[in-house]
Amino acid sequence: MTGTQQGWFHRAWQSDVGYSFRTSPVAVAAAVVAFVCVFCAVFANVVAPYNPFDLATLELSDAFLPPAWVSGGSSKYLLGTDDQGRDILSALMFGARISLLVGLASVVLSVIAGVSLGLLAGFLGGTVDAIIMRVCDVMLSFPAILIALLIAGVSRALFPNGSEYIAFGVLIIAISMTGWVQYARTVRGSTLVERSKEYVLAAQVTGVAPLRIMRRHVLPNILGPVMVLATIQVATAIITEATLSFLGVGAPANSPSLGTLIQVGNKFLFSGNWWITVFPGLMLVVIALSVNLLGDWLRDALNPRLR
Repeated sequence: MTGTQQGWFHRAWQSDVGYSFRTSPVAVAAAVVAFVCVFCAVFANVVAPYNPFDLATLELSDAFLPPAWVSGGSSKYLLGTDDQGRDILSALMFGARISLLVGLASVVLSVIAGVSLGLLAGFLGGTVDAIIMRVCDVMLSFPAILIALLIAGVSRALFPNGSEYIAFGVLIIAISMTGWVQYARTVRGSTLVERSKEYVLAAQVTGVAPLRIMRRHVLPNILGPVMVLATIQVATAIITEATLSFLGVGAPANSPSLGTLIQVGNKFLFSGNWWITVFPGLMLVVIALSVNLLGDWLRDALNPRLR
């Protein structure tokens, strides 16, 4: 770490937000859990004991093995195996990678679209504001999962033999189409407040272009609520992806996410093989809960009234 990086890290650690983080046991615990989950997902090829999707390494004779601490389990498979002999622990790491990738990508796309439209609506006002807000009202009148199901279903009909990259792209767009509205409404409200302040009026008087004012002056001052909302929306996007995959319109079968693993395990739940669906479900809960707790802490840390 260079001197500049060390100085930046020291200032961040000694700031109000850094102090709030290190004095909050819940935030620290949630950050540790989230870091472990993300690390295992990103480096699944290295950390995972096996590659559960390498057909050459699968042994059908090891199918339906319970966890290692249950009678009949094997120390080779800590969390047991599924119907094809795949290691559940390894499958969780590879599945979490896909869920996190789709969740983060959809949130980034939602932030770009929502912040851009919210800035335009709040700063320009008039007809532009009315049109964008009416579109938001229409989007909010339908359940988010219903819109995502509609987009995913139509894309499956249009591209029945599409590659897995097309499937992931459609899944990300489907989730983003339901997530940008909250950013647009939040940014619009903040922009309406910032638009009437003196520094914006001074920039307008000196002839600065509206686009430059929005990008250089207004946007940096409204990023606080966007950061909080984006953190919380990551967990929502991951759960939405898992729901779509559970319903069969999400991640492809050859690249299963946590939702796909839950759907596969659900078929064997009542036959006594509970571990096939319980552990993916617990993994999903742990990731979503840790991210939500971090979002709650960030909301309180950035609130000047609570300092």
